[in-house]
Amino acid sequence: MAFVLTLAAATVAVAIEMLEALAIVLAVGVERGFRDALVGAAAAVLGVAVLAAVLGPGLLSGTDLGALRLIVGTLLLLFGLKWLRKGILRMSGRKSASSAYDEFVAERAEMHRDGDAPSGPDWAARAVAFKGVFLEGLEVTLIVVALGSTPGNLLPSILGAGLAVVAVIAIGLVLHRPLRRLPETQLKLGVGIGLTAFGIFFAAEGLGVEWPLGDVALLYLIGTLALFAWVSIRSVRRAASLRIG
Repeated sequence: MAFVLTLAAATVAVAIEMLEALAIVLAVGVERGFRDALVGAAAAVLGVAVLAAVLGPGLLSGTDLGALRLIVGTLLLLFGLKWLRKGILRMSGRKSASSAYDEFVAERAEMHRDGDAPSGPDWAARAVAFKGVFLEGLEVTLIVVALGSTPGNLLPSILGAGLAVVAVIAIGLVLHRPLRRLPETQLKLGVGIGLTAFGIFFAAEGLGVEWPLGDVALLYLIGTLALFAWVSIRSVRRAASLRIG
């Protein structure tokens, strides 16, 4: 059960973060040239890989299992609650819907306002691509390391990240068209629910809690959080309609 849920959480979370990085790289490439966009993106990937090589072994080795689960649970809660809150606000109409395509359009317009690309290396374009890929890649690394840091979860976490990479590369090969069709808001809400459930599960285990039914607890945690999200969305919508009325 934990294997399947970890695989799904890693796949969707990594795919969403990589789609946002892809949107930035595509915008820079279309507006200022793909050579500089890819140079900046490649430098960011290298930087993230170095951090992952340092962060992963440091987190996984020489740490008490209980303390490790508490650390991992806290990290996942931070990510999960952020995505859950934004998902509720977006689904209720309090925030605009999440869209990598809109980010692509906005980033391209911003690059266009900066003027034409120089004849030599375009350091501004490289910097934009680097920043976008590095920040999204850093979040991907933290999520994958956190999900995979407990016994038995490393393989599904890596497999999920690999599936996400393949999916995003496939989207990148046909440029931005699929970005318009993805229900990103719903996916991010689902990821927020999943990461929050994992965070509660691991943090409680780190504090010595023994969950009824073991890993199956993840299912009723996800169900409870999904119900909470549904009630919250309806409540926010109702409050907004009453103010309008």
